[in-house]
Amino acid sequence: MSIKIRKQDALNYHMQGQPGKIEVVPTKVLSSQLDLALAYSPGVAEPCKEIAANKDDVYKYTSKGNLVAVISNGTAVLGLGDIGPEASKPVMEGKAVLFKKYAGIDSFDIEIDEKDPDAFIKIVKSLEPTFGGINLEDIKAPECFKIEQELREKMNIPIMHDDQHGTAIISSAALLNALELVGKKIDEVVLVLNGAGAASVSCTKLYVALGLKKENVIMCDSKGVIRKDRPNLEGAKLEFATSRNLNTLQEALKGADVFVGLSVGDILTQDDIRSMAKNPIVFALANPNPEIAYDLAMKSRPDVIMGTGRSDHPNQVNNVLGFPYIFRGALDVRATEINEAMKLAAVHALATLAKEPVPDIVNKAYNIEKLNFGKTYLIPKPLDPRLITTISPAVAKAAMESGVAKNPITDWGEYHLQLQKRIGIDQKFMNRIIDRAKENPKRVVFAEANHHKILKAAQILVDEGIAEPILLGDPEEINNLIKEHKLELNCTIVYPRAEKELTEQYAQKLYEKRQRKGLTYRDCLKLMQDRNYFAAMMVEVGAADALVSGLTKDYPKTILPSLQIIGTAPGVKRVAGMYIVMTKRGNYFFGDCTVNVDPDAEQLYEIIGLTARGAKFFDIEPRVAVLSYSNFGSSKGAIPEKARQAVRMVKEKHPNIIIDGDIQANVALNTELQQEMYPFSSLAKEGANTFIFPNLASANIAYKLLMEIGGAETIGPILLGMNKPVHVLQLGSSIREIVNIAAIAVVDAQLQERNRHIS
Repeated sequence: MSIKIRKQDALNYHMQGQPGKIEVVPTKVLSSQLDLALAYSPGVAEPCKEIAANKDDVYKYTSKGNLVAVISNGTAVLGLGDIGPEASKPVMEGKAVLFKKYAGIDSFDIEIDEKDPDAFIKIVKSLEPTFGGINLEDIKAPECFKIEQELREKMNIPIMHDDQHGTAIISSAALLNALELVGKKIDEVVLVLNGAGAASVSCTKLYVALGLKKENVIMCDSKGVIRKDRPNLEGAKLEFATSRNLNTLQEALKGADVFVGLSVGDILTQDDIRSMAKNPIVFALANPNPEIAYDLAMKSRPDVIMGTGRSDHPNQVNNVLGFPYIFRGALDVRATEINEAMKLAAVHALATLAKEPVPDIVNKAYNIEKLNFGKTYLIPKPLDPRLITTISPAVAKAAMESGVAKNPITDWGEYHLQLQKRIGIDQKFMNRIIDRAKENPKRVVFAEANHHKILKAAQILVDEGIAEPILLGDPEEINNLIKEHKLELNCTIVYPRAEKELTEQYAQKLYEKRQRKGLTYRDCLKLMQDRNYFAAMMVEVGAADALVSGLTKDYPKTILPSLQIIGTAPGVKRVAGMYIVMTKRGNYFFGDCTVNVDPDAEQLYEIIGLTARGAKFFDIEPRVAVLSYSNFGSSKGAIPEKARQAVRMVKEKHPNIIIDGDIQANVALNTELQQEMYPFSSLAKEGANTFIFPNLASANIAYKLLMEIGGAETIGPILLGMNKPVHVLQLGSSIREIVNIAAIAVVDAQLQERNRHIS
């Protein structure tokens, strides 16, 4: 669906509030006179002296290593042409925003009032001490070729003119995948380019580096086919001139395998597309109107593969798929340039990623049921969170292998986690859990298998070897959903209503458990028609290892059958729900967010124990803060009192747990404040990572506010204290959240199995 942009909306967006799109934010605390003295005079002299003695220390003490300049003179801005440096500033600010959004790279936009290429080169060269990389933008051809080439020769930091290389890299990945789909080899195809500007030349050079033969390139400009016999040819036009007896674009297209347009809109007709070879590949990349409208091209013939530069059509060739991650990889190894090997590494990484299963978060972002590698999905979508962890490492490795990396990476696992943190994603917990689950997958029964999200999650669990799903529901309904959503699931399907003998056995077992608690056998038989009861009994009798449910039902209704059938673990009187809250500052455990409405001190003590064990489940040593509106008795009331009582009980019975309270949330996190005001606190040194709330309301409010206002991500709720693995989803969970909870359920089952063997 096309997004309509209204003029006033765009102007208001850039004007309202603080004008523009970027600002400078300090990375260090500036709350005291000492902070200011350290940040500036006299403290700043110390890093200055270190850098004076060793210039490379500038990467150690300043932002240079994560700072890119977006530089333009405004001579070729988008589709606006030579509009001047001031008018180009909104675009350059926008590019800086994309660097930050997609790769965590800080960026300054610099607009230079200079058209002479030699003077421009001199100005940019003088900026090398400030920046870790230079992104040249919207500079007209042919000057842009000279500017980039000379700056690469004269400077020892990564330089890239994105207008040239960005489109080349992204379209190359799309081309490789399109050729694979139609069974053609790049060294055999004839490729026609319309447009002979910077982007076209760079695209052609990269296609040739991938194997395209120069003699199979037909480049056209506004005068027609660029032939070798055309007078006054020079530079790239001379390099790619053809000796074929062709004059017009239409003649060139006859029998051609590939068309790449980087020119103007609406110059191709349906007959032009029909004249091409079998299974033609058409990348009409002119913006905002492609060389031929997408719908017209698709109607021209059924075998066409189409890509454009527009977001409202499949296969968008968008430079944002490349430049943030290429610079990220280059900066992280302190590459002295962005060379051919690094560009080719980005191409192959992009092409490979498109063939991998697409996360649900991407499908949801584009309102698509399921993306699959094929004619309408040749390259990843710009909002795919895997881009940074796929392209940047590939570029970094290529820089190292080609000898231009001054700071090689040695721990790729740690680098992967750092990249995720750059954009606010910390999957360290789940990466570890999923890896553990894969070591010994368990049978996970899903009580709501008649929902497409459950089936899509089950597909991922099977594909990645995380679990063995058991699906509860009507087989006909489930198989219809599998077919409708083009899944390839071959899981065990159990339909309780068709399992008369098994249902009677399960009802008898439930009756034995609940006959003195008001249930008759007939009641139990009826309850066994409920899939949550049936699934819980499957886990209880060992027909499944874990249960996941709750996508479509309220939490209390989902958990009740498991409590009645499976019950709590030995020594546990109540269960609790824990969330992992992931923020830019770190990751925290919140308990109890889902079960206990208003626990007393003894119940709070149990919740603390369960939550502490929950943190250890993720290999984290808990540092527990029992929260209140007071600090260590500063205020009276029932909440501070029960917090203090619970802490006393924990310290008496479990002295090795790091815990304190009653304590306010901000104090629990602020170690400086604690060391100054409450140095006796056991949390004063490192602060809390595990928070126990005084009641359900405060816990629920806290994590939801952090999600919506603070931009935090959560994993959970994770049900703690059950006798066997039961995990209840949040109502309306995403596919990714279902997969995460299922992986946790598998590891939970692994640990319980291990504990049974030990005992």
